[in-house]
Amino acid sequence: MQNGSLTACRPWKLYFQNTDNDSKSCLAVGQSHLACLCWSLGNATAADMALVEQGDSAPPENCHRLVILGSAKVGKTAIVSRFLANKFDENYTPTIEDFHRKIYRIRGAPYRLDILDTSGNHPFPAMRRLSFITGDLFILVYSIDSRESFEEAIRLREQILECKGHCAGLKSQKTLDIPMVIVGNKADKESERVVEASEVTKQIEGQHGCAFVESSAKKSVNVDEVFLRLFEIAKLPSEMSPSMHRRVQPTYIGSTSGNNQRKGMSIRRKMSDACGTVAPNVRRPSIRTDLLVAQTRTGRTKTSPDGARESKCLIQ
Repeated sequence: MQNGSLTACRPWKLYFQNTDNDSKSCLAVGQSHLACLCWSLGNATAADMALVEQGDSAPPENCHRLVILGSAKVGKTAIVSRFLANKFDENYTPTIEDFHRKIYRIRGAPYRLDILDTSGNHPFPAMRRLSFITGDLFILVYSIDSRESFEEAIRLREQILECKGHCAGLKSQKTLDIPMVIVGNKADKESERVVEASEVTKQIEGQHGCAFVESSAKKSVNVDEVFLRLFEIAKLPSEMSPSMHRRVQPTYIGSTSGNNQRKGMSIRRKMSDACGTVAPNVRRPSIRTDLLVAQTRTGRTKTSPDGARESKCLIQ
């Protein structure tokens, strides 16, 4: 079992596959030694698979979850919409929780980015804490015309560091390196600004893995920079940023672009020929699955008198 890898059979039933003998056994919640919750699609080769299916079979090290946090009405969903489709909706609809998945092929390798767009209101603290534990990358959004939203972003940053530090068993948060970008959105409202950029840079001074960008999702200003900085901090391919790859359909299999189509590409994009798509009708992993991830990452288990491993909840 130690050399195994976790796979899943649709629809969403998790199995643990032992790579020594290819046998499968159903995964129990208490098996906290498992390290990955990615899905495998059998023995199909990448050349035979649509891009969306390649994302399902991406290796664990290429699968990441991005969590977007911040107060209500600061533009979290607008930033996500710009990132995924370069669109902006003037109408405000409160977000409960939205889940998106973007699949890439970069330099021949599949990548998967899951995006959790959270609610500005958080009536369930345990769920928010769970998003801290299961998140790999974080974008904390505030509005430059709202000091309350800025203070909330700073609180969220501290809570994430505290949670990650506790899970890692660290006494000091200074050694933590959590990829994070604080975004001052609504930069188009300069005349209504109440939060200066210097205040933010002072707050994050000395914090590893944290950057600051001001943007306007409405005017499409610096949104790309937000993700470029985040992927740079996380040591992920810069081609994951919208301007650095071709948008293709989920069913896209191979490169069919001719020379005329490639004339507008930058030299960097021509070299990698990166492409990406938004997975359609994607379903958010269940809370049980997230709890399994949390248990794996925290490693907080204890051994009962009979030798069985018992899990300890850290989400409360």
